[in-house]
Amino acid sequence: MLGFIGLGTMGAPICRNLAAKSGQEVRAFDGDLEVLAQMDEAGVSPAESVRDVAEHADIVFLSLPGGAEVASVCLGAGSLLTHLKSGGLVVDLATTPVSTAHDLSARFSARGIQFADAPVARTRQAAADGTLSVMVGANEKVFARIKPLLECFATDITLCGGPGSGQAMKIVNNMVLFQNVVAIAEALALVGHVGIDPELAFATLAKGSADSFALRNHGMKAMLKGEYPERAFSSEYALKDIRYALRLAEEEGLFLHGADNAKEIIKKAIRAGHGKEYFPALAKVIGGSGTPKKKGG
Repeated sequence: MLGFIGLGTMGAPICRNLAAKSGQEVRAFDGDLEVLAQMDEAGVSPAESVRDVAEHADIVFLSLPGGAEVASVCLGAGSLLTHLKSGGLVVDLATTPVSTAHDLSARFSARGIQFADAPVARTRQAAADGTLSVMVGANEKVFARIKPLLECFATDITLCGGPGSGQAMKIVNNMVLFQNVVAIAEALALVGHVGIDPELAFATLAKGSADSFALRNHGMKAMLKGEYPERAFSSEYALKDIRYALRLAEEEGLFLHGADNAKEIIKKAIRAGHGKEYFPALAKVIGGSGTPKKKGG
């Protein structure tokens, strides 16, 4: 039996795909009982607690907000470390600090439990479609064990190295994304001020060297429409992840100016009341209103 803890925006569709494609029953838990009640998919049975999942499952997937929540589920009262039997495996799909992955791997290994950090990337639609990208930190044996399960919800699966490597790669991925989104927001502000139609501008950027995943998704699907829904990847989550990147860089003796700038803009968006909104809402705090300026001598 598989276990799954965390049924949020990404977790719920990932859990559904596991139940539909793995051929195994999934025992799922979330602290929000209303969310848990909505998981009425065939092959998914609700669990009463983290301990309940640990006592029934051989492999447990985590899809939680961040490092604090992962540590609580793994190490706190009624935790996976206490109740998962030897030979079990924990797969962390969340984005957490590299140091957390190293610590959990060591603690679980001491009890005969395997661990993999396997954070996911791409959008919630990709989670629903089963087309996520997964960056894995694990040894070869663990990777071979989980790869067929990851294929239930991901089309791109990369073994990045040993424990912690998946988290490091995901943190770098998000750091680059956030800086791209800042650049796109600045472009949107500037074309608005000089009187170029934003849709025309983004379509033109997509034909040249400025094209990117961020432009086509965060720019065209969110910024152009001014649509920044809640229960997507929020500004608060973005701030968490950019802080992870800066912390990792500091541990390695680096200061990343672009990442630090992105952090300050995300913080500004949160202070302006956009913390719960989809993080490209940072466009709202860049460059003023975007009203075209009049030209003339």
